[in-house]
Amino acid sequence: MQIEYAKVSALGDRQDNQDRAAVVVSEDAALLLVFDGMGGHSDGAKAAETGLQVVQDLFMNATQPIFDPQGFLYMALAKAHDEVVRVGADVAVDFRPRATCAICLVQEGGAFWAHIGDSRIYQVRETEVLTRSRDHSHVEVLIQEGAITEEEAKDHPMRNFVECCIGGDAPVPDMSITNRKKLEPGDVLLACSDGLWSGLSDSDIGEIGTPGDDNLVENLKSLSMKALNVNSPYSDNTTGTALRWLNG
Repeated sequence: MQIEYAKVSALGDRQDNQDRAAVVVSEDAALLLVFDGMGGHSDGAKAAETGLQVVQDLFMNATQPIFDPQGFLYMALAKAHDEVVRVGADVAVDFRPRATCAICLVQEGGAFWAHIGDSRIYQVRETEVLTRSRDHSHVEVLIQEGAITEEEAKDHPMRNFVECCIGGDAPVPDMSITNRKKLEPGDVLLACSDGLWSGLSDSDIGEIGTPGDDNLVENLKSLSMKALNVNSPYSDNTTGTALRWLNG
């Protein structure tokens, strides 16, 4: 499996970084992980750290390539949720640790995505956004219903209202899990927190796919800097993991 990968996580205009991210790679599979601790709740960083650790450990202990990718992603996020709920069990429900998340499993020339909340995954081909995940948010519902445009969503007063997350209440939250997405050589997958994608257009995001040998790290860093500058002086933690598929 021939790939390039990169990770970035910037503090932004915040006092602490509640995002957590990782890229885990084996001979036969790779996993992009982004967990965004929700700042309005107690210890969002702990929720993000706990969720990431659960999914990372499950992946590292699984036989790869993973036989049932969609089943694995569901099971991994459900267990991550259960563990974050357990961590916050002694806290009043409104103040329990919570996080949004996006994970992307890459193996055998394809990718499977799963996300909860407004952390996103993009597939970029030749500097164009081929497709992206759809947020679990009130604003995303309005976009899908045609009530507002993507442009209007950027300034909508409820743009930060997330409808589901890991942690908090015990029932497993709604999650979106994709079918297999075929990868072409040069395709870039990006998993990121809302601090990275907010304020950026699809054409901005597409720049991460700019061709060049070993330039994915610089492309991701450039995207992060653009997001920080656009959102300044109110930028959020800005985090992303990226992978370029190189196999023919």
